[in-house]
Amino acid sequence: MTVDSGTRSRLLWGFVSQWISKLAYTGIQLIQVPIFLHFWSESVYGEWLIINALPSYLLFSNLGFSTVAGNEMSMSVAQGNRESALRVFQSCWWLITITLTITALAVVLVLQFISLTTIFNLHDISDHDAKFTIFYLGVTVLLGQLEGMMQSAYRSVDRNPFGSFLRSILTIIGFAATIVPVMMGYGPRTAALVFMVVTVVGIVVMGFMTRQAVPWISYGWRHASFAEIRRLASPAFAFMGFPMGLALNLQGTLLVISHALGPIAVVVFATARTVSRVALQMVQMVNTTFEPEFSKSYALRDHKLIRTLHRHACQSALLLSGIIVAAMILGGPFLLSHWTHGKVPPSRPLLSILLLVVIVYSLWSTSSTILTATNQHKRLAAFYVGATGITVLATWGCAMYFRRFGETQGLYAAAASLVLSELLMNAYVLPNTLRIAHDSFAPFLASMFSVPPGLQPKAMLRRLRRSHDTGI
Repeated sequence: MTVDSGTRSRLLWGFVSQWISKLAYTGIQLIQVPIFLHFWSESVYGEWLIINALPSYLLFSNLGFSTVAGNEMSMSVAQGNRESALRVFQSCWWLITITLTITALAVVLVLQFISLTTIFNLHDISDHDAKFTIFYLGVTVLLGQLEGMMQSAYRSVDRNPFGSFLRSILTIIGFAATIVPVMMGYGPRTAALVFMVVTVVGIVVMGFMTRQAVPWISYGWRHASFAEIRRLASPAFAFMGFPMGLALNLQGTLLVISHALGPIAVVVFATARTVSRVALQMVQMVNTTFEPEFSKSYALRDHKLIRTLHRHACQSALLLSGIIVAAMILGGPFLLSHWTHGKVPPSRPLLSILLLVVIVYSLWSTSSTILTATNQHKRLAAFYVGATGITVLATWGCAMYFRRFGETQGLYAAAASLVLSELLMNAYVLPNTLRIAHDSFAPFLASMFSVPPGLQPKAMLRRLRRSHDTGI
């Protein structure tokens, strides 16, 4: 079965919007360092980074409700049930609003009784300014979760690329507004205040645009339902398992490598893994692009389309990650050497092992999008936490055993052990997603090595002839 032109167009623009989002985030990360360091001292910028990192933990207050709401709304609208989608939207909107208000008040209360300058050893930013800066940045982070709810409305009416693009534009505007007071000589507190004000204005504008683009959406509470919140609570809480598993995968492995091999090995391992995760970003872009289509096709019980989308998504993820991996194997050591100014010795074998892990990861990660897009991820999240926990123990065991042959061999063994969680996840995910897609393993595996119908020579020739006949 081939994918219709409308779906292909949404997938294409979805991938483009993900590219824009990634480019915006990367651009901000690259630009902010020289700008901030030019107008602020290194110590002020360092303390800003410390303060700026703290509000990010407030993202956990969302508890996954905006993601679950987006899935439910997409499936409801696909079935023609806008009333159900509106009920989900209003219920989760007010739940998130109340949660954010309580969280903000709790932050204010906590800040009254602690000394940030003492806890974080701040010297250039006063305790008073540090507290206001954290509050402003915290409010900004919390309000950003409402943007996620509005993007869910766009996603439900097949306009997710525009919703994602709009959020990227607001992010760029927010950053551009923040650097204005920095260039005018103001400190972190003023920069954070400007960022918060611009974010509030952006959310109001996005709320108005969402209301115009999706007329049946309203921001009242008449359709809100506690029963709806209770129904969505279980899959929402389950989403917390993914950041927990990721923390085990990233920070847990660093801790056990530090214990077994020492801090120098941690630096070598961490820098190599950071470079290897460039390929992982490509996989995540594929996942986000296909996710809305999985929700819609599942709601319509279109098993043929689910099967086709699943195969195309997995094939795209493997292809893109493979291309990036090949490029990284060739140029990764050069990038590592110049990125660290020669302070971290590049290791092609270590980087190759970590890139192999990414290849194995790409298959289950993309395949599991069917489960997350349809809110069938509760067992998946629990299994992910368990698999990463087992892998942390395996990493420690491998590092401890093979270090007798040298620190380098211990580091290679620790890196190789990371493939364990990816293999475990593939063993769990694929049977479940193939069942949902009404697919079997042999045809699915064969499709990974086949040319998509739209790219086959005969199909491309037909399109060329059709374009010639129509004068295009």
